[in-house]
Amino acid sequence: MKCPNCHQTSSRVVDSRHTDEVSAIRRRRECENCGFRFTTFERMELSPLVVVKKDGNREVFSREKLMDGLLRACEKRPIPYEALEKTTARIESALRNLNKPEISSNEIGECVMKELITLDQVAYVRFASVYKEFKDIDQLMDTLNHLAKGRDDDELQ
Repeated sequence: MKCPNCHQTSSRVVDSRHTDEVSAIRRRRECENCGFRFTTFERMELSPLVVVKKDGNREVFSREKLMDGLLRACEKRPIPYEALEKTTARIESALRNLNKPEISSNEIGECVMKELITLDQVAYVRFASVYKEFKDIDQLMDTLNHLAKGRDDDELQ
């Protein structure tokens, strides 16, 4: 592992811990040359998921793109970063559990919406407005009414 400080390749592992996800390990390392400490994450290499976009193009699934989308939807909302990391891990796990080599972008969007509706309703509406490509205020109002109705149903039980 290359030291981010002096760029030497010799480092030793000081501490290893499992992350919240089962498929990753967090390692604290120390450069044997300059003594700089840094953190690395190791993930199991999984077979690539291919995302089939709406226009038919295909690209490799990107966990980073998923996290970026969640961050944008949750911008200025009181949601801890760790919660978004866990949500990203759950979504990726759900997609991999489908055991399909190709997944449509619609399947990913639906999975994200299922997670967001329980995480934060404002983030859900933000994401839905882009994902469902709202054309007018009526579509937005339908979504808001659906959310409000769901809340009323919960309060009755």
